Amino acid sequence: MNRREFLGATIGGGALLAQVPPKRPNILFILADDLGYGDLGCYGQERIKTPNIDRLAAEGVRFTQAYAGSTVCAPSRCCLMTGKHTGHATVRGNKAPELGLRPDETTVASLLK
Repeated sequence: MNRREFLGATIGGGALLAQVPPKRPNILFILADDLGYGDLGCYGQERIKTPNIDRLAAEGVRFTQAYAGSTVCAPSRCCLMTGKHTGHATVRGNKAPELGLRPDETTVASLLK
């Protein structure tokens, strides 16, 4: 193989690889209000049956260490959606809907598109 053939094969192969779309992750994110760590069967709950969520947990990823971004739900959700620390988040409380998440905020969902 001479230099010209080698360059042609290399460039042609690179062009083919560049056209393959990347495989996108399959993420199922479930958020439930007032759900404690021990409220699901997969985390040890015996009285309340949660078979579908337990099956998802058995076949996927379970979160075993986490913290709440804030003491109330709206700022916590803002931290969860943006990845920002409470001190840098734009949502400060549950009141005043006009102070919600700004349209220009980068969220985890927008990064996964």
